[in-house]
Amino acid sequence: MKNILCKCLVASAVLAALSGCSNDDDKNLTACEAAGDACTSFTVIHTNDNHGRFWENSNGEYGMAARKTVIDQIRHEVERAGGETILLSGGDINTGVPESDMQQAIPDFMGMNLLGYDAMAVGNHEFDNPLSTLDMQSTLANFPMLAANIYDKNADARYFEPYRVFDINGVKIAIIGFTTVDTPKIVNPENVDRLTFTDPQDELPIVLAEIEANEDVDMVFAVTHMGHYADGNHGTEAAGDVMLARSVEQGQLHAIIGGHSQNPVCMEGDEYADFAPGDDCKPDQQNGTYIMQAHEWGKYVGRADFEYMDGELTLAEYSLIPINLKQEDESGELVFITEEIEKDQTVYDTLLPYQQRGQELLDVVISYTDGKFEGDREVVRVEQTNLGNLLTTAYSEFVSNNFNVNADFGVMNSGGVRASIVEGDISYRDVLTVQPFGNFVSYVTMTGAEVEDYLAAVAVKTGGGFPQLNDVAMEVYCDTETVEIASLGGRPFDLQDDYTFSLIHFSAAGGDDYPVVNQHANYIDTQLTDAAVFREYFVANPVLSAADYAPVEGQLNFYRNGALVKSCAQ
Repeated sequence: MKNILCKCLVASAVLAALSGCSNDDDKNLTACEAAGDACTSFTVIHTNDNHGRFWENSNGEYGMAARKTVIDQIRHEVERAGGETILLSGGDINTGVPESDMQQAIPDFMGMNLLGYDAMAVGNHEFDNPLSTLDMQSTLANFPMLAANIYDKNADARYFEPYRVFDINGVKIAIIGFTTVDTPKIVNPENVDRLTFTDPQDELPIVLAEIEANEDVDMVFAVTHMGHYADGNHGTEAAGDVMLARSVEQGQLHAIIGGHSQNPVCMEGDEYADFAPGDDCKPDQQNGTYIMQAHEWGKYVGRADFEYMDGELTLAEYSLIPINLKQEDESGELVFITEEIEKDQTVYDTLLPYQQRGQELLDVVISYTDGKFEGDREVVRVEQTNLGNLLTTAYSEFVSNNFNVNADFGVMNSGGVRASIVEGDISYRDVLTVQPFGNFVSYVTMTGAEVEDYLAAVAVKTGGGFPQLNDVAMEVYCDTETVEIASLGGRPFDLQDDYTFSLIHFSAAGGDDYPVVNQHANYIDTQLTDAAVFREYFVANPVLSAADYAPVEGQLNFYRNGALVKSCAQ
């Protein structure tokens, strides 16, 4: 393997030496054009974090059919100019949209085949289902799933290909795959119990040595699902792309095409630029390594035009192309930010039956209730309700049943409860009316003293911040904003004990003015949506009695001026 140092100086130096040269049309030549056969151009096209968005949303934004049109336009333009392209994904094809989730992301992988993806990183959400589902998806895919740091304990070998070598317009590039080492913490342990996830920073030198010994390549790229965190400040998350780039000698890793953090990596120095669709985008560069990420859901297609000359790699141009994104005009109407992109008819026609089937599956009965679950705004924001208890029970039991911890209680901000569930049959569509935002279910373990401070802060919230709570026995004093906790999860309360509770990421991040806990050392974001978890609770409980979830009288009491009230909103 050749050790090539990425610099942006060579091309500009050649251009300066050839200044004044022009073609017959008096057009200024780029360095690569001036160099002729001595320079090779190629283009990396990339997306990440698809999360089930094979179809456009209700506003006609993104979707694989429009994405295909843009990708083909890039390919044709590059080929006419004498270059070649490669199409990469930063992973997380699974999980996020019911129409995809209920069909095991089959339409998404079929769409990726139609779009012509060349490789993808394995994302953590690829493990939201049993390995048998992932195995099916990898068989369905006409491209390799790459992950050098995932090992099969039973075989004492990697579970996926660690890398693949691609010849792109005569340039040989080894592309290594990496998956966040946090994966076992944020998926059901049963889905990964036969796998070991090693630290990508430890694994990278191993793979580089394997490439050195077995391949003849010009450069090394990585396609990752690890996240980009500005200046490497990854907080409670596992180290991401920046730290990976800094972990090896300059020149060993030339570019990283990433995912996981779901942000457009457009930089101003070491900080993120205030990027909006259609703006210029400068990707990150750390230790000589270009780092790119195209936000999420196929909202953008990333385009990186590279030039390779005299053993040096230069990023000539980079852009994030919006895929039919919209914004409100002066009259409040949604309009396309850029010119509307036509949908590729073959992709549209192929995926339409899956979208239609997904809509049918939304109306399949999954449970039944003998009474109303109260979620009306005027009620749920001022008092405890059976629907609030149902939601917090569903989320806390999900945590207890899937993550080797015992969730003592659950917290749900009432602003996230958007509708009631009436007596009768319940479908997934009903679930989505209650929980339409796609928030992730999370949990955190705290000391009793921390929990006391937390509950004192949230118990007095009003409006959308009013908390729905389960398995909490306490007195709330609205005037002093203090609480006296008797028990949590049936355990007598002790300031010295540890307690685990479920909540959604929105409130964990400070939404509805809740205390910020997503930076707590013991915080875990499961990255599974509230609606999906809520649906599974109904599936596991096909008949529900609304009375069974009624708030226990006397368990949670609010006082104002010494008088008992329903909440601090009164």
